[in-house]
Amino acid sequence: MSETPTDQMIGRLIDGRYQVRSRIARGGMATVYLATDLRLERRVAIKIMHGHLADDNAFKSRFIQEARSAARLAHPNVVNVFDQGQDADTAYLVMEYLPGITLRDLLKDYGKLTPEQTVDILEAVLSGLAAAHKAGIVHRDVKPENVLLADDGRIKISDFGLARAVNNNTATGQALLGTIAYLSPELVTRGIADARSDIYALGIMTFEMLTGEQPYVGEAPMQIAYQHANDTVPMPSSKVTSTPRELDELVQWATARDPEQRPRDARVMLDQLLDGRGHPGAGSPGQQPTALQPTMMVPGITNAAANAETKLLTAALHDGTSATSVLGPMTAAGVIPQSPDNSTALATKARRRKNRGFWLFALVLLIATALGSTGWYFGSGPGSDIAVPTVSTLSPSDAAARIDSVGLKSNESSVYSADVPEGVVIGTKPKDGTRVSKDSTVNVVVSLGLQPITLPPLAGLSQEDASAQITTLLAEVGSVDSIFSTSAEADTVISASRASDDGDVSEGGDYFQGLKVNLVVSLGAIPDVVGSSVAAATQALADKELLAISGEQTYSDSIAEGKVVSTTGPEAPVRAGATIILTVSRGPEPVQVPDVVGKPWSEAKQILSDAGLKLDYNIFADAAPGLFTVTKVTPGSGTSVPRNSNVKVNFSA
Repeated sequence: MSETPTDQMIGRLIDGRYQVRSRIARGGMATVYLATDLRLERRVAIKIMHGHLADDNAFKSRFIQEARSAARLAHPNVVNVFDQGQDADTAYLVMEYLPGITLRDLLKDYGKLTPEQTVDILEAVLSGLAAAHKAGIVHRDVKPENVLLADDGRIKISDFGLARAVNNNTATGQALLGTIAYLSPELVTRGIADARSDIYALGIMTFEMLTGEQPYVGEAPMQIAYQHANDTVPMPSSKVTSTPRELDELVQWATARDPEQRPRDARVMLDQLLDGRGHPGAGSPGQQPTALQPTMMVPGITNAAANAETKLLTAALHDGTSATSVLGPMTAAGVIPQSPDNSTALATKARRRKNRGFWLFALVLLIATALGSTGWYFGSGPGSDIAVPTVSTLSPSDAAARIDSVGLKSNESSVYSADVPEGVVIGTKPKDGTRVSKDSTVNVVVSLGLQPITLPPLAGLSQEDASAQITTLLAEVGSVDSIFSTSAEADTVISASRASDDGDVSEGGDYFQGLKVNLVVSLGAIPDVVGSSVAAATQALADKELLAISGEQTYSDSIAEGKVVSTTGPEAPVRAGATIILTVSRGPEPVQVPDVVGKPWSEAKQILSDAGLKLDYNIFADAAPGLFTVTKVTPGSGTSVPRNSNVKVNFSA
């Protein structure tokens, strides 16, 4: 199976039920999308396994295992799993959608958290893990990326993709799983994980929340793994001196290299955290330090000793007698021998906690009963409200029938609309989905179509003024065609037309709001470059965004050589970017002096004049032209001279 590209997955209908909307995140095994459950009409998060992993049975089994593991949990701090299946070549998992961010995003934005924020998040994650551990499930990938912080304040743990049911020693099978920065020493050295491995990862995560950095870093994963297996995690206060002592001890307890020295599961660690809840910073009056487990700080104390201590305290709490504890209260320095008085105080404290728990349970039961009764009254009883149905795009009659069918009344109003065709329902007031009491009246808003307007004369206005006139009437400016014109100044509207039917509205006319008006705007006249040099003509045309090229040259009696005689452009209308061809003068056209020697003066004069030459001669020859004969012409016959040149004529009688 090949991996489905992201742009192909969006919009796809999975298993005939889940409409994929957009991508949320991408992980190593799968991509998570936002989707709509069309059957239950709710938003969900759907995790779709990468196509290239489908042929790997181990990955496929792990993906299915996530659904089974998470589906066994029903806890406020665990992301709910709704469904799992396979559609053609796509394996998917449907989960609760929580809009918000991850703990990793929060750490990126703020660097580190306050002790109070850390305790809040830690309590929620421990509650979720406690439910998993109670169900016999080890998460095996506890890290900030898998802690979701919802916009409404809920905190949930997700991604049980590496989860596995617990036996005495749960091994990875083939290779280490989970993120290397949070792997416990036993996973690194022996590939074995149990609930205490989750506790270790949670301790690393707590260190990161308090300090803004992970305790172990390295250039290669093996360097980090080596430190997990051989080093002791430092106290957070070594990085942030304001860290409370209780949280220092909690991190050290959770990250002990020997699993036997850690809390046995999340419930034990949660109970320890709750004992000091509300006192994350020791030192204020009346504030008690967090009571730590006997095995938390003293590696030499065995589980047997700890169990003996627990049994002794339990017996004392039940019969009210005092007991001498095997171990004293825990401090950073070690064990202090405990007196019988301390044991009696613990028993008294336990009885008070038990009584307080009973009254809290009774109060919760009373509140739940009241909320249930109120919910029935307003949800399905006499006080229930009705959601206004969606009727947009329906006809008015169909909309009224649908509203009447749910126990509401309807009336009709009309408005102009540029988006909804005439006679179609735009919506309702109140809006669809709003809950109203029975027999309430819902206003059905029907479109009258486009609102008529009258455009003012636009020809002769500047483009800016014409655009303002159009938009003021709630129409739109469509295309703007700029052309050269000798009849209108630059930036002046030459003509205007309706985009819908090309009707001319240059002098104003009827139209509709929301539709476009096309404008033709003048660029002014094309520059007159006749008589200019080629360089000057080219620059003048370029200033108007016209391209000038030199064309043929021609003789001109009136335009000096090298100057522009005329221009040739495309047929009107001429737009910016058009090409203008320049015709350049070669100066006056040359002529050859005719051979008129020996001809009568009258005939010779006519021939020379017709050739375009001027005559230099004795004017007395004109008195009797028939008596004189041309004897010499200067320049001589056949010589090329410019037209209108002077020719000297000699003649005799």
